[in-house]
Amino acid sequence: MREYRLRVANMDCENDAARLRRSLESQDDMELLQILTSSGTVRFSVDENELSQDDVKARFSELGFPVQKQGEQASLPPFWKNPKVLAAIVSGVLLLVGWLLSYAVDGWLPLSLYTLSILIGGYYFGREALEELIFEHQIGIELLMTVAAIAAYVLGQPAEAAMLVFLYSISEALEGYTEAKTRSAVRALMDLTPKTALLIEDGKQREVPAEELQPGDRFLVHPGQSVPTDGEIVSGASSLDEAPVTGESVPVEKGVGDTVYAGSINAEGSLEVRATKAFAENTISRIIVMVEEAQERKGESQRFIERFGNWYSPAVLLVGIAIAVLPPLLLDTTWYQWAIRATIFIVAAAPCALVISIPVTLVAALGTAARHGVLIKGGVYIERLAEINVVAMDKTGTITLGEPTVTDCELADHGDVPSRDEVLAITAAIEQLSQHPLAKAIVRFVEGEEIQPRKATDFKSITGAGASASVDGQLIYIGKPKLFEEELKVDLTSLSGVVNRLQDEGKTVAVVGTDKVAWAAIAMRDTVRENARHAIAQLHDIGIKKVVMLTGDNERTAAQISKEAGIDEFHASLKPDDKVTKLRELMQQHEHVAMVGDGVNDAPALAEASVGVAMGAAGTDVALETADVALMADDLEKLVYALKQAKRNQSIVRQNLILSAIVILVLVVGAVSGQFTLPIAVLGHEISEFVVVANGLRMLRFREG
Repeated sequence: MREYRLRVANMDCENDAARLRRSLESQDDMELLQILTSSGTVRFSVDENELSQDDVKARFSELGFPVQKQGEQASLPPFWKNPKVLAAIVSGVLLLVGWLLSYAVDGWLPLSLYTLSILIGGYYFGREALEELIFEHQIGIELLMTVAAIAAYVLGQPAEAAMLVFLYSISEALEGYTEAKTRSAVRALMDLTPKTALLIEDGKQREVPAEELQPGDRFLVHPGQSVPTDGEIVSGASSLDEAPVTGESVPVEKGVGDTVYAGSINAEGSLEVRATKAFAENTISRIIVMVEEAQERKGESQRFIERFGNWYSPAVLLVGIAIAVLPPLLLDTTWYQWAIRATIFIVAAAPCALVISIPVTLVAALGTAARHGVLIKGGVYIERLAEINVVAMDKTGTITLGEPTVTDCELADHGDVPSRDEVLAITAAIEQLSQHPLAKAIVRFVEGEEIQPRKATDFKSITGAGASASVDGQLIYIGKPKLFEEELKVDLTSLSGVVNRLQDEGKTVAVVGTDKVAWAAIAMRDTVRENARHAIAQLHDIGIKKVVMLTGDNERTAAQISKEAGIDEFHASLKPDDKVTKLRELMQQHEHVAMVGDGVNDAPALAEASVGVAMGAAGTDVALETADVALMADDLEKLVYALKQAKRNQSIVRQNLILSAIVILVLVVGAVSGQFTLPIAVLGHEISEFVVVANGLRMLRFREG
């Protein structure tokens, strides 16, 4: 069996998706796995021995859902080629001509035009109403409109019935274009990667479709071009704009051995790159797939509205029948009068705006966030983000850079000490032979000072304490102060004040010397991210009550980092399971807590939080898969943007729900009281739907800042 994931045309709404689902489920040689309505995507499997790829494409074309090219999103035809739009326009023209003729002649001619207007304009939504009723056993909005149109026609109001059909059919036709608009953010992501690549084979260049690239292939990226797929630079150096992937606007310098992401834009130098991922598996492709799947994961409010709609629409139809039947039986009034009111009520109470208010906003919000380097995994998580009032953070790699740097090198205050440069040259000689992160920090520092390291031999690692090696025939030690005090019995009086001061500043201190005398104290510390304090201040500004740091570091280091970054509260010396325990305590106190970490070491804590946020997720498969929210860049301000996006989404959804409810209430009261005619109810219904959609689409323009 071979699995396909294809984008198809003509899937503009849930009714189209349901029709395709029924068609595919009836195929004996296909197994349907998933349909993503928002993106027009179908996932299924077939037996390659029975159906080739060309057969699959032909089958979808026969079903009325032609397959799109890889890397392209389904798009609607122009207005003048869209059958739904054309049917609505013809319906409107027939309505207009019939109305004008009604002033000149009476009888069958205007009625015939109105009838044709109803039949042509109502064909598509009437068919959808019957399919939904027969196959899905549901009463939807389309059936309410169909019943209302038939009732108005039977009651002797053919012009009003034709107007209802025309206005609803044109709004249904335009709804497809609204869906296409919400996909614009994903389409922008698709456009980031080039359609072709310059493949290098046997020393020659050949232009090939980007989707043909496989791991191990080598390709060229010239200045100004986008990288077609993820890879590793094997030749050349340049700066790359990774904003399309990470949302980070500052170009990143890259050289041989560095990773480049699909969609990054090369600035000035030509690069030869070895592909590490196939086109379909690169970072941009995976983000697109995840965004499309996220758009199908509904939030609690959307699921509630859908459940509400499942019983609300049948209830509207039943109440409409009751309005038509009961008053004439119980009151001294005419059946015709209440039948007209019932028809108007069915139109007025139809929940179109209510049902569409949440999904259109959600799809726009998730797509826009992805374009800004924030991948939110679904509606439920964007809703939870909006409720967050406490943010917990790991220290290393989140608040700090996760890369220790040397901050101080202070010599002992006795005479038996080499010069500073000599001490550093000897220290680097030992640390070059170690794989410890602190050793690498010292080597980087010495290289930056342009000091040439000495040569060391007989290197030995002292577990949990430090290391030793022979330099110029002398045995030198570097390690924790306790190594010298407890193991070597070296007097550290000349350095004790220095060591205590540096440790009080939250720094890790290593002592260098022999087994007789200490020479110097070298201090290192993980550096706080440049914008961490500003980002944490912004979190407070948008309503986060408390920012808490959870770290395995010691108390003094945690206190200093917290002070520099503006952290409200910290908990130090925590093991991974201690972080989970502390997170549970925070959630008991504050209920809605987000946890920010790297998505790998902090996986248990991320899973425990209301929302788990992985930072620096670009190129990290585990983080992309496990986190509820993935910040593609190592930038805490992306967290601020994600929370703002969620709160903005919540605000617009609330506005849409309130507006929809008010419009329905006003129209229903006007219908039942006899104040509104059928055209007024139809206009109010359709205008409210367009207002809600336009309000939801504002999320497409939501930017950082």
